[in-house]
Amino acid sequence: MEIFNDLYQQFDLKGKEILDFFSNNMTIEKEHIKYILSLNGKERYLMYEVAKRVKNFFTVDYVSIKALIEFSNYCSKNCDYCGIRRDNLNINRYRMSNEEIINSALKAKKWGLDTIVLQSGEDNFFKDEDLMSIIKIIREKTKLPVSISIGERSLESYLKFKKSGAIRTLIKHESINKELFDDIHPDKNYYNRVNILKYTDSIGYVTGSGFIVGLPNQTDDDMADDIIFMRDENVRMIGIGPLIASKNTPFENMKNGSVVKTMNACCAARLTVPKAQMPATTALGTLNYNSHYESLKYFCNVVMVNITPDIYRKNYNIYDNKAKIDFFETLKELKKRNLKVSPITMKALSR
Repeated sequence: MEIFNDLYQQFDLKGKEILDFFSNNMTIEKEHIKYILSLNGKERYLMYEVAKRVKNFFTVDYVSIKALIEFSNYCSKNCDYCGIRRDNLNINRYRMSNEEIINSALKAKKWGLDTIVLQSGEDNFFKDEDLMSIIKIIREKTKLPVSISIGERSLESYLKFKKSGAIRTLIKHESINKELFDDIHPDKNYYNRVNILKYTDSIGYVTGSGFIVGLPNQTDDDMADDIIFMRDENVRMIGIGPLIASKNTPFENMKNGSVVKTMNACCAARLTVPKAQMPATTALGTLNYNSHYESLKYFCNVVMVNITPDIYRKNYNIYDNKAKIDFFETLKELKKRNLKVSPITMKALSR
């Protein structure tokens, strides 16, 4: 492609092969992904520059800002890596009221954020009817798209939420390698999670998924399979973050996932699914503040700012020392780094 012609001669033979393949197919395959995952030094940043140009060509050259509302940290699951797992008795549990959730969404509208993301642990206190009502009211009052990231619900529930106005779902598959998945999920719900992804896509949701970098016994082969899976299953929002050891979990003494490997995985995902929305994950920003913004420069095109009220936000401890992705701080940092912000947001702030 002409967009990276000036870079072509700087690559080795394998790099040139990847660029040629992408130019002809608008995607890459497993062997190319594994090569990108292994990159270091000069070749790594050359490939990042290719990903940047692909991102700007196939999507947008600005950062879309979405509003994240973490409305409950109760969870019926017991995932080994997660700080809000059911058996963690050392955190303060909370649930936001319907009014608090809706008021947070109205604040997002005022600031010009372009999507409301409702996120929680797997909390069955909120019945389908409760969530349907919240979704309907947010849609009526803000006219903004609503995404739901609420864990595993029945297929019937997802259909109800769709009819109530939810447009996107986010349910990370974490690892498409069943053995790795089962090792970190005591309830071994692999097939249910994959089926939800397939079903929500089939009924018209814009589906989001993603995986963790740095799981025990994970290989580059596994991560390449994760990326191919998301492409083949029409996943349109891709979140990739490093493992972060969290206190009071079976993983509290684990080594954190690699920042470089996570960045390489994001690069490979951009070339595999060039039109994807890709958030710069909070986990990446937690391990390395600068890498959070570098990922937005090169491959990611979305940032989720946390607008959960402060009284609750500190207790959504899915991992330790979680970065606080604040709206105004994010705006300031994007401007400092010469990264464009969504015109919708800029227009709202100019009023």
